[in-house]
Amino acid sequence: MPHWPGNPPVRIERELDIDSGDDANVSFLSMGSHTGTHMDAPLHFFSQGKSLDEMEIDATIGVARVIEIMDTEAVRVAELADKEIGAGERVLFKTRNSQRAWAREDFIEDFVYVSQDAARYLAARNVRTVGVDYLSVGGFKRDGLETHQALLGAGIWIIEGLDLSETGAGSYELICLPLRIAGSDGAPARALLKPLR
Repeated sequence: MPHWPGNPPVRIERELDIDSGDDANVSFLSMGSHTGTHMDAPLHFFSQGKSLDEMEIDATIGVARVIEIMDTEAVRVAELADKEIGAGERVLFKTRNSQRAWAREDFIEDFVYVSQDAARYLAARNVRTVGVDYLSVGGFKRDGLETHQALLGAGIWIIEGLDLSETGAGSYELICLPLRIAGSDGAPARALLKPLR
């Protein structure tokens, strides 16, 4: 599984094992709070920001719109301008990351990210939640800090590491539940999309 350079890698080790005579199987899990599909809290970039356990649950449960992005470098305002993104929306961006990034075990640096201008545009539109199909809304070499601060500073919840490879553009029912860890800057999450009827 790819993980952000410098973050703790995933470790799963069997501590108790039925085959070794123990009564049950019990594993030890170790990973960073921003591993795989996960959510960012404002506390991730603001020392006095809300932690993930303070998130209103309907921020990530309800109708969400998957928007396909054609730009191969970044989500930009020019591509969002005609999408009629409105206040309170949950928007998930499907980019070329969905087809190429998750098939590799190594971290890729040139993933498609949300530009800081697009982040400010989304904040001005008062969206509720933004999701992306790689490990960060901000880029590896640019717009990392600025994009996170624009979104989180506006009270927008962030879902990162979504696998949208089997999903097309359109509206879906989103259910995304992060681990409820007190005081967390982020946490692994399970995200599901269900077609609307």
